[in-house]
Amino acid sequence: MAPSLSEEELAELRAGQMLAFDPPDHTRLRRMLTPEFTMRRMRRLEPRIVEIVDAALDDLERSGKPADLVSTFALPVPSLVICELLGVPYADRAEFQHRTARLLDMSLPMEQRMALSRESRAYMGGLVAQAQSAPGEDMLGMLVREHGDDLSTAELVGIAGLLLVAGHETTSNMLGLGTLALLRHPEQLAMMRDDPAQVEPAVEELLRWLSIVPAGVPRTTTTEVKIAGHTIPAGEQVVLALPGANRDPALVDNPERLDITRGAPGHVAFGHGVHHCLGAPLARMEMRIAFPALLRRFPGLALAVPYEEVKFRAFHAVYGLQSLPVTW
Repeated sequence: MAPSLSEEELAELRAGQMLAFDPPDHTRLRRMLTPEFTMRRMRRLEPRIVEIVDAALDDLERSGKPADLVSTFALPVPSLVICELLGVPYADRAEFQHRTARLLDMSLPMEQRMALSRESRAYMGGLVAQAQSAPGEDMLGMLVREHGDDLSTAELVGIAGLLLVAGHETTSNMLGLGTLALLRHPEQLAMMRDDPAQVEPAVEELLRWLSIVPAGVPRTTTTEVKIAGHTIPAGEQVVLALPGANRDPALVDNPERLDITRGAPGHVAFGHGVHHCLGAPLARMEMRIAFPALLRRFPGLALAVPYEEVKFRAFHAVYGLQSLPVTW
């Protein structure tokens, strides 16, 4: 049962959380962030992402085999990218990664998750205060300089927290699960490793096939609607199953099969409409760089344990792995 919150507390927790708003409130917040996530801006980040990926691969090679690909590669790469983008100290990564993993663990009592949410907001509040006193060249600094009069401190904290969680939790799980999927389909792994033209469609197919965010934010119908012969009255809460949409036979033929050659046009792994993931260009770029770099550095990459022993995360808001033991 959810703890009772005052109106003030609810407003504080919702501030800056774009997923919790519809236009025009959502439009106002998103408009301030959209310029930071254009493809043109992302291309300027590409050389730095290449450096981050190469450094992580160097560390992985030095650590020796077998190794846990989640803790040594899949998690550090997007964490460092989003830390640099936002202006979050990378030295704090272990703390916020641990807190985020527990915050998204749906098996924990609501009271405990609310406490974690408050801890997260307190941490981000400290970073926002630093940015307000001395704005840097990172995204937090940009928001303070260019929109400081339009955004409240609570909104800045909410925006920064949302981007930090979304920026490392989702992409890291795609890198871990995507590598596992390719190891289970070695002919497709070889295509992605050896043919640069296959990288982009492979990323899109992995996004569709894995659908690591299983459900969108619950929505409420504003009018009666009929879908597939079912009537949903106005005022009903609706939860959308994104994996169901991505494995709809109307979208692709034989949807249960992983086929990196088709590119999966029209998938909704990043959502749809006004709430389509703002960071999609960044996530795609990280995967387009990281997957082939990993596979080319370690052409003999293989599971270090039987598939049945790979540990998945249970009861989690984002589908992922606890660990991925590999050798090469």
